Amino acid sequence: MGLEAGSSRWPSCVSHAFLLVAGLLILSNMPCEAQLSSSFYDNTCPNVLSTIRTAIRTAVSRERRMAASLIRLHFHDCFVQGCDASILLDDSPTIQSEKNAPNNNNSVRGFEVIDNVKSQVENVCPGVVSCADILAVAARDASVAVGGPTWTVKLGRRDSTTSGLSQAAANLPTFRDGLDRLIPLFSSKGLSTRDMVALSGSHTIGQARCVTFRDRIYDNGTNIDTGFASTRRRRCPVNNGNGDDNLAPLDLVTPNSFDNNYFKNLIQRKGLLQSDQVLFNGGSTDSIVTEYSKSPSTFSSEFASAMVKMGDIEPLIGSAGEIRKICNVIN
Repeated sequence: MGLEAGSSRWPSCVSHAFLLVAGLLILSNMPCEAQLSSSFYDNTCPNVLSTIRTAIRTAVSRERRMAASLIRLHFHDCFVQGCDASILLDDSPTIQSEKNAPNNNNSVRGFEVIDNVKSQVENVCPGVVSCADILAVAARDASVAVGGPTWTVKLGRRDSTTSGLSQAAANLPTFRDGLDRLIPLFSSKGLSTRDMVALSGSHTIGQARCVTFRDRIYDNGTNIDTGFASTRRRRCPVNNGNGDDNLAPLDLVTPNSFDNNYFKNLIQRKGLLQSDQVLFNGGSTDSIVTEYSKSPSTFSSEFASAMVKMGDIEPLIGSAGEIRKICNVIN
């Protein structure tokens, strides 16, 4: 006997089983960031946040530039195979380190600070807290240490057992990039154009090497202030190989304070890197730069929100990966 039209003869237990399976399928397809939680270590390592905060505050007080370096380190980690601390791994027989990637080599820094933090955390809670989570919390605490915004860091990431060196070039922005590369690159990570501009605002602190802005200050382009270019040339000779590692602040006005002067600089055609000035150069992001230049509170809150979103990029969770004992080597 067949089922009558419009009626169901399925036993209720089958219906319940079907609903249970459907529910599990829905949960299994939910984004993995939903598994991260700001309370992840509340029971297993209740003092982890205060331990990291104290260590980062000490490191930044010793070298103000370190705040920018730690934020950038988290960024460069997340953009290559997710926020998994793969950037911290050194070369080994089984690992080709991301530190050797063109966009990282002789550029990313702060590794010794993270190593020190990890050592202190291991003393408090051995084998519990991942290096990936330490990177995420360190970036937030670095921002706060130089007057920048704070945000709630979701936790529960685990550490990779692999490196993403082969992916680094395609997944990291460069100082020569235009909007035609930056916007789709950030979009591929789940970050909007507005997120991209807000995150670029981290260049309100930190410094860049002469080799990264030499072309911009010598090409006599129309999108650079001539006085600004002249000032920058004093410490950045025209010839390649001469003074390549000489440093200049990304924000000439308040280089050690997290504020919105970066965006004011762009409007005045005083962005140090080409990839900075493209944000205000007659393109689709001009209006966002203008808005941030007028409203430090808008920039601050949207930078914080974008950092949270960035921290959600492809984390390893559950039983994936491992909790490294030492951040630069797999267990």
